Amino acid sequence: MFIRQDNTLKWKWIAWGAFITLALVLMGVLFFDKPLFGLINNPSCNVNVPDKSNGMCVIALLMGVVFNWKIWLAFSIITVLAFWGYKAITNEYDFRFAFVKIKNSYGFYILTSVLMAGVITKILKIIIGRARPMFSDPTLFNMFSQSNSFQSMPSGHTALSFAGLVMIGMLFPRIKWFTWTLAILIGLSRIYVGAHWGSDVIFGAFIGMICADFAKAFLKKINSK
Repeated sequence: MFIRQDNTLKWKWIAWGAFITLALVLMGVLFFDKPLFGLINNPSCNVNVPDKSNGMCVIALLMGVVFNWKIWLAFSIITVLAFWGYKAITNEYDFRFAFVKIKNSYGFYILTSVLMAGVITKILKIIIGRARPMFSDPTLFNMFSQSNSFQSMPSGHTALSFAGLVMIGMLFPRIKWFTWTLAILIGLSRIYVGAHWGSDVIFGAFIGMICADFAKAFLKKINSK
């Protein structure tokens, strides 16, 4: 979205995207988070007490398990290691040569994007200290809180999923429609299960997209040297 075909960043688009995201987040906190949460959230589908008889609830909760930060990191690292082993074996077991080539692998692109999103999201969660929806007050903040109950903004699942899936979509353009759709559904699922407000998801989605674009632009630049 914010990167050209020659892998240079669209800085004006990034600035406008940041401005629009900030405006939507502020409007969400002040106005539309609560009604949007009431529209999307299923009160019987809670991350702590799930309604396993509800198919939609099971799918939403499953998304939270499958697309958490541990799975994203594990998937990325395993992909990088598989590439490293393949390159080493096909080059007469030259593991040093394979290690040099890692930074040009698709797995490394995904890993870089996901790691960047994860670090940025965690730092912002602590600094912002927004209360999760269980407190029923979208304007409640407790900055620099170490409690998970006050680490709602931005949505980590959304940020990492957008970082990973947008990157996959850029690497495999034919399935971009699928990866983007899946990322959006993961974001909506976080509201459905009561884990996040709408503005948390919007903020997380923007972070994920930016991280994917920055990671691709940076890696393409160093790999071209």
